[in-house]
Amino acid sequence: MLFFSFDRRIFTFVRYKTSMKRLVIIRHAKSSWANALLEDFDRPLNDRGKKDAPMMAKRLKEKKISPDLFITSPAKRANSTAKRFAKVFEFDKKNIKKEPKLYHASESMILKIAREFNDKLQVVFLFGHNPGLTNFVNYASNLEIDNIPTSGITVLEVSTWKKLGKEKAKAVYFDYPGNVK
Repeated sequence: MLFFSFDRRIFTFVRYKTSMKRLVIIRHAKSSWANALLEDFDRPLNDRGKKDAPMMAKRLKEKKISPDLFITSPAKRANSTAKRFAKVFEFDKKNIKKEPKLYHASESMILKIAREFNDKLQVVFLFGHNPGLTNFVNYASNLEIDNIPTSGITVLEVSTWKKLGKEKAKAVYFDYPGNVK
């Protein structure tokens, strides 16, 4: 279990051993709209996104969270965000799982995917898109937010993956690039 305090829309917590599962929800970093001919799926990160993703990964790493699995939408901007987080966490990029159903997934699809995680996994980093991620967090947890900004992170705790949505997950961390510490 983690303790947190609410300050400027960020939860700060002290880590100690827990049996709770942690779902780390990460919205893709800021993407580029420079090439209007690109399909939405193929949009890359812009310069700000390339800077924000590793910065946010470093903030999260300071919280001593170690991922067992990275799962991402295969869209270029989400996958690029996952790779930047993987570099900071020294997680092998070849082990990032691309899940096509996460591309613009609804809250119910995210819930279905998360409930299927193997219970041997304690910490899963999930990279995706709005509005599905924000809707999922609002539905599945005790946190109510208007928006998960680009590169925003929300950490949820639940007793088992299968109980997600059946019991409210506890939000223990929320942070984003514009958050002033």
